[in-house]
Amino acid sequence: MGRKLVVTLFIIVCFILQCSVFHSLAFAGIIPNLMIILTSAFGFMRGEKEGLIIGFFCGLLSDIFFGSFLGFYALVLMYIGFVNGKFSRVFYPEDIKLPIALIVTSDLSYGILCYILMFLLRSKFNFTFYFISVILPEALYTTVVTIFLYPIILRVNEKLEAGERKREQKFV
Repeated sequence: MGRKLVVTLFIIVCFILQCSVFHSLAFAGIIPNLMIILTSAFGFMRGEKEGLIIGFFCGLLSDIFFGSFLGFYALVLMYIGFVNGKFSRVFYPEDIKLPIALIVTSDLSYGILCYILMFLLRSKFNFTFYFISVILPEALYTTVVTIFLYPIILRVNEKLEAGERKREQKFV
């Protein structure tokens, strides 16, 4: 129950930060995608199932507030969380290279998927402009924010896992 509450608080706080604080810190209208950071981080720290569930709720929150129709961002973030969860077997908490690489790849994939499904299918073919002016700057900004946000997520996850291990030992 404690993990669910903490993860729910993380999702809400990151969403509020993304919509308020980082909106005022936007560079050329580009803000970092904290939902990608959260979904990817919990995906590769906790596995496919947790990445999928957190991705769904992060995406659902984005759909409710910003989506054209309900379920698009939830589906995209679910896939991102699930794919990041595949890397949980090679995840080492002390190595920051894999998390940053996965979060950058996830953000680039997210931007490209959104372009294909939202613009390309409506005959808007200026991919290079969209990639250079939106997708790439967002990925870079998200990477910079990841350097500061990821250690916080990692510490909280480690404390939650330590508490879970402690509770499991009581029952054994």
